[in-house]
Amino acid sequence: MVREGLARNRPQVAFVSTYPPTECGLATFTYDVLQAVERHGWDGVVISADHEARIAHPDPRVIYQLRREEVDDYIEAARLLNRSSVRVVSLQHEYGIFGGEMGELVLTFLEHLRVPVVTTLHTVVPEPTEPMRRILKAIVRTSDAVVVMAGTAVRLLDSVYGAPTHHVYVIPHGAPEPLPISPQEAKAKIGMSGRIVLSTFGLVSRGKGIEDVIRALPAVVEQFPNVVYLVLGETHPKVRAREGEAYREFLMSEVERLGLQQHVVLENRYLSLEDIRLYLRATDIYITPYLNPDQITSGTLAYAIAAGCVVLSTPYLYAREVLADGGGMLVQFNNPASIADALLQLLSDPVLMRYHRLVAQRKALGLSWNKVGHAYARLFERVGRERELPLGVVQPAIAGYLESQRAG
Repeated sequence: MVREGLARNRPQVAFVSTYPPTECGLATFTYDVLQAVERHGWDGVVISADHEARIAHPDPRVIYQLRREEVDDYIEAARLLNRSSVRVVSLQHEYGIFGGEMGELVLTFLEHLRVPVVTTLHTVVPEPTEPMRRILKAIVRTSDAVVVMAGTAVRLLDSVYGAPTHHVYVIPHGAPEPLPISPQEAKAKIGMSGRIVLSTFGLVSRGKGIEDVIRALPAVVEQFPNVVYLVLGETHPKVRAREGEAYREFLMSEVERLGLQQHVVLENRYLSLEDIRLYLRATDIYITPYLNPDQITSGTLAYAIAAGCVVLSTPYLYAREVLADGGGMLVQFNNPASIADALLQLLSDPVLMRYHRLVAQRKALGLSWNKVGHAYARLFERVGRERELPLGVVQPAIAGYLESQRAG
């Protein structure tokens, strides 16, 4: 299987993941990695996941759509790839996008797949349930290579999951190049000239901790009345389907209760990449006030660091690692006073702000999609050369998992 119009002398990689127009961070990540590896000699196709029903897909790269709970789809997708010219499969693993208990149907896909597979893990929970632990361990053992975005995840795979780590690689979450204009120009373009801009972007949902930032603002505004906090992004589509705009309405009520109408902007729309680059260029301090301490990656934090923003964050796993040696400050979970104190410390000390900004700019050099795409392309090339399973052989780790399920 070669996409029409593609050069036949370029190797192909098949991404298995959610994919645009699905609106989620994983879909955006997959699109960006695909684009990046295509700039480094590979052609990408996609098995898109997390469908209730199949749709007419606008991107010709999408060659198959997995309906979440249809077991036969996982088998058919694997067999399709086995018959194809695809050299490597890039599986993007996240709980919630594959069917079965804790997404165990992904193991059905792997059981029937004969193409070498590189799995990127987007969640590695420090205290997993037993099904989560067994499934992730089986995925890691079956994969020819595994990618994580933080060194903490490697240690967890070893100590918590008992999974092998000799084939685990750390490749950072990629990010776009900063917009080549000054912060002052960017602020002018978004109508925020003369303001101190704080921002948070991404799909809005409970658990993001945005209310804690809003509640921290009165103490900050008292000393810095030109501060504005931009909450950028629409409500997560799955949240909106479940509860409508209840969380956003709650945030708006907090803004009104605290008299912050001139200091908080809730931008309710899905942002384009160019929108994100513009807003981040205008941002003085980027905030990820997330409430999940186990979060092992954050695309928005990576984007902010890559843009050279000073970052304020709660100490979830990824933030603790990324900000360990500067680029921003950590604050306590569920603690508006801690956020206010950190903001006041940064805004009152230009030298401290400059230091963290310089550290962020240094870290940004390793986060470009060009470098990340090159790292993935090299890994795909290595895996594609090194492993070829004979047809009909069941992956041993998957067979072991299935046997334990039958025994249990």
